[in-house]
Parts: sequence; structure tokens; C-alpha cells
Amino acid sequence: MIQKSDDLNRRILRFPAVHPCESVSTGTLLRDLIALSRNICDYQSKIFATQRRNAREAIRQVGILLVFFEEIRDRNDSALPDFVSLCFSELHYSLQKLRFLLEDCTREGARLWILMKYERVSTEFRVLIRTIATALDVLPLCSIDVSIEVRELVELVANQAFKAKFEADPDEEQAAKGVLDILNQFENKVVPSRIDLRRVLDDLEIRSWSRCNKEIKFLDEEIDSESSKGEEREVVFLSSLMGFMCYCRVVMFNVVDCRSNHRSDVRCFGEVLSYLNPEDFRCPISLEFMADPVTTSTGHTYDRSSILKWLKAGNFTCPKTGEKLTTTELVPNSTLRKLIQQYCSDNGISLAEHGSRSRDITRTILAGSNAAAEAMKQLANYLAHTLVVGTGEEKNKAAYEIRLLAKSSIFNRSCFAEADTIPPLLMLISSTDPSIQENAIAALLNLSKYCKCKTEIVENGGLRLVLDVLSRGLKMDCRQIAAATLFYLSSVEEYRILIGEMPDAIPSLVNLIREGNPRGKKNAVVAIFGLLLYPGNHDMVIAAGTVPSMVDLLTSSEREDLVTDSLAVLARLAEQPDGTIVILGTSALPQLLRILNSSTSRVEKEYCVSLLLSLCSNGGAQVISILQNTPSLMASLYSLLTDGTSRASKKASSLITILHEFHNSSSTGLLAPEVPQERFVHVR
Repeated sequence: MIQKSDDLNRRILRFPAVHPCESVSTGTLLRDLIALSRNICDYQSKIFATQRRNAREAIRQVGILLVFFEEIRDRNDSALPDFVSLCFSELHYSLQKLRFLLEDCTREGARLWILMKYERVSTEFRVLIRTIATALDVLPLCSIDVSIEVRELVELVANQAFKAKFEADPDEEQAAKGVLDILNQFENKVVPSRIDLRRVLDDLEIRSWSRCNKEIKFLDEEIDSESSKGEEREVVFLSSLMGFMCYCRVVMFNVVDCRSNHRSDVRCFGEVLSYLNPEDFRCPISLEFMADPVTTSTGHTYDRSSILKWLKAGNFTCPKTGEKLTTTELVPNSTLRKLIQQYCSDNGISLAEHGSRSRDITRTILAGSNAAAEAMKQLANYLAHTLVVGTGEEKNKAAYEIRLLAKSSIFNRSCFAEADTIPPLLMLISSTDPSIQENAIAALLNLSKYCKCKTEIVENGGLRLVLDVLSRGLKMDCRQIAAATLFYLSSVEEYRILIGEMPDAIPSLVNLIREGNPRGKKNAVVAIFGLLLYPGNHDMVIAAGTVPSMVDLLTSSEREDLVTDSLAVLARLAEQPDGTIVILGTSALPQLLRILNSSTSRVEKEYCVSLLLSLCSNGGAQVISILQNTPSLMASLYSLLTDGTSRASKKASSLITILHEFHNSSSTGLLAPEVPQERFVHVR
């Protein structure tokens, strides 16, 4: 009957306890109470950075109750009077909440947050223990067959529970005030003392970079959650705490101790992923990767947003089997969600593109609080100084910190731009140390998403340096990151022209498509697409042998996003006659027809029909004749009229018209006048 709480879904200090149903037997309740009590007693071995005294006292009292419950079971639980069930039910409900509370006090990354909520947490302990005491007070001990010693212990627990104060620890109160003092210093643009920072970290037993980073991740998730609910006051406070922890992580810890462990975790997940079919990650309703997979009563899994729409429409059957749902309750599938996230991460697939919950980065234009803003400005200056005067290891760590901090915050990027971190980072990407080069180019990638940083990179000669990494990077990861950096720089028209004028730029991207890992191929393809937004780069892209590489991806890549991006590049090239000629000189046409007929992606279908339309317009009657003699084509085109995007529908309609007119003209022995006869080419 006990349900294990899900750390990934339950909000901290939210206790979703449920009262046992009235029909449950006393024996079942007793067995559950024993299991709950044992679970709570197991927390004796956990680390309580805060609330140690309250947690220890609560666990001690539950330990006595465990002895009481086990003796009842051992003597004869079937002889319990029926009215005992009501007391046991209340105890069960309270012990559930206590377990949740202990879980939160030991939750990974929540130490600072629990410290700052010390008054509320102490009150929760006091209320829960007194609720347990009330249930024990009305429990008819004289009617229960237990030894006198155990009965006296239970009575003692009830009396102590009423008297116990469960107050906030004065040391924790002082530590919380210390944090608030440091936040005030940040607001007043005062650099806090390392001694004060160390005192807080020691109080929380945060003694490593990785432990500090877990606190930051937890606070970031809380900010995201509170922002979505419009809790601005809580967001301000959480942002201040996150600024404080970011400052501590950078300034107080010299060694990054978690990157190797992270890679190990990735390898373990990779072994699991190798046995799974990625198609199983798609929602049967939307056919997109599931962002929040949930399982229905029939045992089938869907994306939460899709199944909720199904239910709200009045459908109470399983979409996959048609079986009637016995309940509309949806059970989160956390394991599958982790696998999907890892798969997308390993393959360079944007989670946002596949509907997963993704933080709205526009919320990070501002820091969230004055304290967080000033903390980040101080950090940016500190890291900029370290990049210039630090040792090799210190510079590497500084680049890594910038890489992390600039990844998901527009405000952070602006601080690094103001602190003039671009020039020293550009110097570091020429390093002969693979780790330094990777961190430096990754930091520049994340900064290149910010307008002012783009300008700084180009004006400081960064284009040449980034291209050198793209061509001769010390690791494949460095090369693929350099390709992504070029993509962001190419968002500025002036820089598209500059990149295209560099003789080795486009050929280096094509080489990465041929030689790179899946993420490298992805970044190179989208960089080429960005460069094609300037028409002057069209001929150079074709001359570099891009088309055969794109067609190879259509046939060999198992990644949907790579196929989609390749189609986008080919569609852009096919708009011009010379692009059409090169495309028709490859095996592209059969592949386009295959994808159009078999793909479940509306975007891929749109690109395919766009390509076919351009090939017909620029390629002449020979291309149209081939399409005319493809039996399955018309069915696919007609389906796009109703099921495709609005643009795909219009293009499908135009292509149908061309094919019909060509058929009518051929039937009468005449060539359709709009077909340009002079553009016939050999089609393989």
C-alpha cells in the first residue's frame, strides 16, 4: 500500500500523503506501519546538514513505535479490536508526512534552501510529532496485547511528543542570518569575505565543487517552477540564493571534481540505450519524443500533454488499444524520461524541438534579484582577471565556469561581455591542451549567442581562430563546437559574408559532415544552412561538395533531425538551377520519394515536396516524367493537402497541378509550355 515518493515530481516541502481507505484491514495497516517506521528509521544513516536535532528526536520516537508495532504483529495482530484501525490510520497518515519531511531534509542539493526555511521546517516537525502524540493518546493500549515494558515506552513517547519543543537550532538561525548578510553585501556591491563564505559552506557541509553545483541545480529548478506559477517573490529570493552559490562555486573551489563521474554515468546510460529502439521514445498520439512520459491504467505510455488533451476531449479509452480506462490517473515514468533526455543529449537533439519541458531563457534577461545581479558582475570580473593572470589550471577552470554560466542565462552573457572575457578566451582556443581548448571554444559558443559577444569575437580576429579549431581541433568535440559557433556568428548577415569569403570555411564544414560524430554533423549542416541565407555563398557551398554529403545523410543517418536539416539545405540549394543540376546528378530523387512516403515528420514532408517542386521547375520534363510514373506519389501529395502544414499543402497543390498538366499534355502529344525544355539533365 505504501507508494515510494518520486523525487523528480514531488515539490519540496509538499507532502502528498493519503489516508488509508476505510475498508483496509487492521492487519494490512499494521504491516504498512511497520514498513513506514523502518523506512523512517533508515534515515539515521543519512546526512542531515540542518535540522539534525529535530530529525534525530523524530527518528528516535518512531523507533520506539516500530518496536510497538512489531510486538503487536508477533503476538497476534488478528486479535486487534476494530476501533484500533482509526488510530492506526491517523498514525499511517502522519508517518507518511514525516517520511516526506525527512526525505526533503536530506534531499540532494537542497541544503541551503532547507537552512533558509529553518523556521518552517522546525514547525513541520513539531506539528507532525504532536499529531502522532494525539493518535497515541486515544489509542486504547489496554485493549492491545503487548508487554508492559512496551506499553510504558509508547506512553512515554506520547508524553514526550507533547512536551518536545522541536525548535529551530540557534546555530542554524545564526547561519541563515550569515547568508542574508552576504546577500546584503552583494546588493551593496561589496565583495564578501572568504571567511564568511567558508563559514556558511562548513555549516552546510558543502566541501566540494560538485556538492556546490548540486545546490545550484536544485535552486535553478525551483526558480523555473516558481516562475511558471508566477511566484515572483519566491523567485527573487531563490535567485539571490543561486547567485550566492554560483559565487561560492567559482571562488571557493579550485578543483572541478564531477566531470569524470558525469561521463561515467553517461556511459552506463549509453549501455542501456544501445538495447532500446528510439522509436519507443515517441508518443503514440503526437509521434514526437515524449517530454513527460506518463503511463495509463492500461499500461501504455504517452506524453502527458497529449494524453491530457485526449482526456479533456471526452475520450476515456486507451488511444492505442481502445480499451476503457479504469482510472484517469497518470503515473509518471521517470526512468523513461531520463532515457529520452540522455538519448537526446547524446545525439545532439534539441529537447525543446521535441516538446520537452525547457526553461524559457527570455526569463534570464534579468538576473532575478539585485543580489544575484551584483554577484554575477563580481564573478565576471573575477573570471576575466583569472583568464589573464591565472595558471594553466586556473585558466582552464575559469573557461569551464564561463562555459557553464553563459549556457542558459542572457544576463550572465552580458556580464561576461562587459568584463571583456572574449579576448583571453580567444587566446586559449589555440592552446595545445585539449581540455583548455574545449572549454574555451565551448565558452565562446555560449557567448556567441549574445549580440555584443558576436561583435567582440569578430573584431578580435576570432573568425580565423574558430576556423582553425574547426579544421584542426585537438578533439572531435572541439571541432563540432567550433561549427556550432560559426552557426551563431552567421546569424549576422555581415559575418555570413566574411565567413563565406574565407577559402577553408565551407570545405571544413563539409569535411566535418563526412568525418564527424553525429553532433558534429548536425552542427556543420546547420552552419551551412546559416551561410546559405546569403545568396553569395550559394556557389561556394555547391563547389565544396556539399550536395553529395547531404544526400549521403539522407540514406545513412538514423537521426531524424539530421535528415530534416539535410533536407533544408538541399531545398535551399534546389531553388537555383545550378543547385538543381547538382542534386539531380546524385541519388537524391529516390530518397526524397522514400522519405515523403514513409516519414512521420510533417517538417520533413514539407521539405520533400518543396524540393520536388523546385526540381520540377528547374529540372524540366524529364524530372516531371519520373514523378508522373511514381504510383505512390499522388497519394502522398493528396494527404498533404489535408494533413500537412499550410505551406506544405500549397506546395503539394502546385506540384499536383504540374503533374496533371504534364499528363494532359503528354496524352495529346504536346509538351506543357511551362516546362523549361533547355534544362533537361541526366537523372540517376
